[in-house]
Amino acid sequence: MTVRHDHWIDGKPAVPALGGYLPLRDPATRRAGDDVAAGSSHDVERAVAAAVAAQPAWARQPTLERSRILHRIADAIEAHAEEFAVLERSCTGKVETQLATEVAMSAAYFRYYAGVLPAFHGRTVDQGAGTLTYTRLEPFGVVGVITPWNLPLNQACRALAPALAAGNAVVAKPSEHTPLSTLFLARLASAAGLPDGVLDVVSGTGADAGTPLAAHPDVRRVAFTGSVPVGRHLAAVAADRLIPLTLELGGKSPLVVFADADLDRAVAAAVSALASNAGQVCSATTRLLVEESVHDEVVARIAERAERLVPGTDFGPMITEAQYDKVLDHFAKAGAEGAVPVCGGGAFDDGPAAQGQYIRPTVYARVEPDLGIAREEVFGPVLVTQPFTGEAEALALANDTPYGLVAHVWSGDTARGLRLAEGIEAGQISVNGGPLTIETPFGGFKQSGYGREKGFEALHEYTQAKTVSVGLSS
Repeated sequence: MTVRHDHWIDGKPAVPALGGYLPLRDPATRRAGDDVAAGSSHDVERAVAAAVAAQPAWARQPTLERSRILHRIADAIEAHAEEFAVLERSCTGKVETQLATEVAMSAAYFRYYAGVLPAFHGRTVDQGAGTLTYTRLEPFGVVGVITPWNLPLNQACRALAPALAAGNAVVAKPSEHTPLSTLFLARLASAAGLPDGVLDVVSGTGADAGTPLAAHPDVRRVAFTGSVPVGRHLAAVAADRLIPLTLELGGKSPLVVFADADLDRAVAAAVSALASNAGQVCSATTRLLVEESVHDEVVARIAERAERLVPGTDFGPMITEAQYDKVLDHFAKAGAEGAVPVCGGGAFDDGPAAQGQYIRPTVYARVEPDLGIAREEVFGPVLVTQPFTGEAEALALANDTPYGLVAHVWSGDTARGLRLAEGIEAGQISVNGGPLTIETPFGGFKQSGYGREKGFEALHEYTQAKTVSVGLSS
């Protein structure tokens, strides 16, 4: 029996104003799933109105009270982890290990911002004994959060937790392909004590619900994660309204491996980039730059391990049919340009995986830097390799991209790794497996976007600094 999922507005389910619903499907089987409310500008209007009404009281809540509620939301996510996993699996096809990691991290976002919130405040400015000058960090009011289909719950929580912690009300618009976990999160947040209207969720397409949300006159800031073309569109909408925008967009991130590196760990990192979420991660290190003397050895080891990855166990399907077709188009274009894969290069055409949108883990070796497969974000389990000789060439290749989201460097010479880290144009650099976690700010250079999520810095994204100065002399 097909279940219908409505919007969540003002602390309760809300049927779509125009009465329409969108079908969901399981990409692991291509079977039809539940239906979700098709949002419109009318639904956005209702959600924003509820958020406007609720936000002032939420912002006036003592910091410790907001912190307690965020902790309770984290508790609720952990308590309902299996339900979240079922909802995510039904419309993403993700494997169990991936789901467990994403749900745990989603709870951790709320736990982290609940913990650091009491230490987030303005400062005093010493202007002499006759003056009291201080700053306040105030919320924007209503924030619009538009999230993608690749990491639905995780990326929703990444934005929602700091935005709510800072005292904003949020209207979220999840992808029309994967909205169920965000709707369930809002329901649990209400039950955990978040006041009605502080978190509202409108499902639907970007054109019908996302753009009206960004364009709404009462939305004071927008956070978007997704493609570069949509990011450009929303940036134009925000620029016309003169409101700030956080954009986390695409990537073609380098993984640089020197001959003296721990090759076992470097190979494992490259294979992880292929398998993790089937490569559907903006920060995936999909360009493997390897020092010439060990290039062929490293590629052979990666290809051998890639061919042993099991669909449905080690990696999931392409989450949308459009993305599945897009990856196959990349293969066709690469073949026309003369690139031949070392392994993979197509979809599964036999066995259980053939019933779903599974792509074979693919490696293209010694790819010319100007080919499309080397420059464009494929967003699938696809790795391209390029050899280099020397530190200068490695740095030049790493920066030869319009993107700048993440980079990983593996080197037996830590000083050289740090030199590369300082020279690479990207927002996050890991050297020899250095952890990039919730505590570390995340965001891009160049066409990978602007603004920062994660870490203490994210709280600054969702607040405005106000200066108050008082003359004390009589």
